[in-house]
Parts: sequence; C-alpha cells; structure tokens
Amino acid sequence: MKEIDPERYARTRNYVDGALTYLSPYISRGVVSTKIIFQHIQSLNLSEEKIIKLVQELAWRDYWQNVWLGKGDTIFKDLKYTQSPIDNYQIPLSVLQANTGIIEVDKAIKQLYTTGYMHNHMRMYVASICCNIAHCHWLEPARWMYSNLLDGDLASNHLSWQWVAGAFSNKKYYANQKNINTYFKSEQNNTFLDIGYDQFESVSIPGQLETTQPFNENTNLPDSKQPKLEKDIITLIYNYYNLDPHWHEGADVQRVLLLEPSFFNKYPIDNKCIDFVLKLAGNLDNAVVYVGEFSELEKQTNKNNIVYKEHPTNSHYKGKEESRDWMGSTKGYYPSFFAFWKKYRKELGV
Repeated sequence: MKEIDPERYARTRNYVDGALTYLSPYISRGVVSTKIIFQHIQSLNLSEEKIIKLVQELAWRDYWQNVWLGKGDTIFKDLKYTQSPIDNYQIPLSVLQANTGIIEVDKAIKQLYTTGYMHNHMRMYVASICCNIAHCHWLEPARWMYSNLLDGDLASNHLSWQWVAGAFSNKKYYANQKNINTYFKSEQNNTFLDIGYDQFESVSIPGQLETTQPFNENTNLPDSKQPKLEKDIITLIYNYYNLDPHWHEGADVQRVLLLEPSFFNKYPIDNKCIDFVLKLAGNLDNAVVYVGEFSELEKQTNKNNIVYKEHPTNSHYKGKEESRDWMGSTKGYYPSFFAFWKKYRKELGV
C-alpha cells in the first residue's frame, strides 16, 4: 500500500499505464479490506480533492457488496431493466479466442488468460462488445470473465456487466475505436468499432462476433486427504472470499480453508485462480485445506466453536458470524451508487 498515489490515480486510472493500486485481487480475496486501505489513504494527510476519486472507487466495492447482500441471487438476473436486444445467451467465439481483430482487446484477453488481470477500463470495452455489439445476454460472458480474474468478485463483476448492458442502468455503455486508441495508446482504425457514437444503436452484428458458444469451465480443486479436525477448539473458517492473514492473529485456534465443490461447480474458476488462493493460504498461520462441503466439516467439529466472516456465499454456514471490515456503517440496498455515495461520503468525512 505504500506505493498508492491517490492524486496520480485520479488523473490516470483509465489509461493502460495509469498509476493503479493493483490491490484488487487482495481485496476480493479478503486479504485486505477497503477499510484498511481507506485508513492508509487518510494517513497520507492529503487534501480531499486529491483522495476523493480513489475513496469513491473503494466505495463502489462496498456498494456492490451491499447490493448483493440486499438482493441476493437476483444479481444473477436483469436487476433493474431488461437487457435488449438479445440475440443469444452465449459468448462470441472471437472473444473467447482473443481474435476480435481489435488489437488492444485481443492483447488484453490473452493477458487475462495468462495472468488473471484485465484493466478495469478494458473490462468495460469487452463487456460492451459482447452485450451491446454482439447482443449477447450479459450473464454468460460475465461468468467467463469472473472465472479468469484473480480479483473475481461475483457482485462487482456481474453488476458491472449489467451496468454496461443497460440492465442496471437506464443506458448502455459504448466505446468506439477512438476511445480505445486514446486510453490504450494505439493507432488502429477500420475496425467494427471505428464508428461514431450516434451509429451504435443501429449497427449490425459484425461478422467477427456472429459465431458464439456457451461458457464452459470446470474448477480443478486440489486433491487432498481430509485433515483431522479437533472438536473442542475454536475453528476459523476461511474460504474463497476470506483469506485475511490477520484475522484473530496469534490466537490459539484451528484454521481451515474450506473449498466447497458445490460452490465452485456453481461459480467455476480457472486453475490460476485456485493456485492464487492456495498461495495466499500460505500466509495463514498453520491453516489446513479442507476440500468438501460445510455440512461434512460441521460433523467433524463443534458448530458452537465455528467462526466465520459474513458474506453472501456462506449464508449456509453455522456458528458465529463476524462482520467484515467495511469503510463505513451505511448498509442496505440503494438503487444507484450515487444515492449510496451521498450518504457514505458524509459518513466518511471526505
């Protein structure tokens, strides 16, 4: 966090070489919280003007989580508006193969496959191509992107796709080739995006995007013998969304990273994401990996000794639920970010 530069971030965040924080995978995996980052930003003693954009982006994360908590599984459906038009419920093959013909987009998809990273501005470009140019329903391509992102978060990913597709906003997001050239410092032209913004609503689906196929991903969980668990000791349950190395640090507890096959069957991820989680688990004091369902784990320990952090994906856990670290205490569903931000900003004092 020492390298965070809020002022440069605000000026350059939309550019391919902008002064980004690169903390997103660690926030999504629960290694560090938005609250901890906010406190660090405050410690820099910068003016409100210099920090406000970065704080607002952190607030977006808390907002998406509040929408998820408030709306539950309805975030996997068109939440506010019906996406239209829709020609298919699949993904353009050229997107999957990084062969759209748009150089920077194809380069970014290849990078996603290799590293699990994609610039946030580029994510919007890809979503717009899939939903608003190829007329794919947003859900399948959103699942595809989530599965490849080290910072994959079902709320921020899926709701952002809805926002681009016009299912969570009253208008769609479009970006033309000139926009891509500006922010990704390229000089390409004569692509299917090399048009004016007034032409997007009437443009036909380009030939490069006509062939589609369904999302297909299986999670390869690690092979491991079920560890022997103690019944009469406090058991901290970690999972894909909680890998906080400082949680009850130094306490005499039993630490278990729970990887439930049912969860990853429902929300599959690529091998590199599992590898990333297992690497982060190495920072957890004497944690053991348990590949199995919570109901199986519960039989091997005492539910009165189980402790876990709140999250929509573990509502079936039993035991003592502890709150996550939020920047502020404002909770609940707000139909727009700016309604949430107005209250959150006042509470945060920025």
